[in-house]
Amino acid sequence: MTPIHTSLADGRWRTFSLVEQLAHIGSEVSRAVRAKGAGDRARMDGALERALELFDLTIDDPRHRGARLREICRAREVVCDFFRGDNVYQSTGESLDRYFLPYAGAARARAGKG
Repeated sequence: MTPIHTSLADGRWRTFSLVEQLAHIGSEVSRAVRAKGAGDRARMDGALERALELFDLTIDDPRHRGARLREICRAREVVCDFFRGDNVYQSTGESLDRYFLPYAGAARARAGKG
């Protein structure tokens, strides 16, 4: 399968901290949530596909093992369940945004310090 984020898939993704990776994933998840709320299936599918690719790149990053990897995999599972599954975790768009928002804030704060 051809990557959507070719430069990230070529190794650049691993130069980002976990916080930055999760912030980027959260941006795509938020786009998918907004598109779902607007009833725009095509936009939702595109954003979800991008988010899942970023999740997979993060999961493949050898720096993330143990508890980190379990949490990343569980977050991916919850996102998939919300958009494609039976929503057994009873997630909402708001709960997904609440999970990812702190990562965006932390990534912005780190960028401001560099």
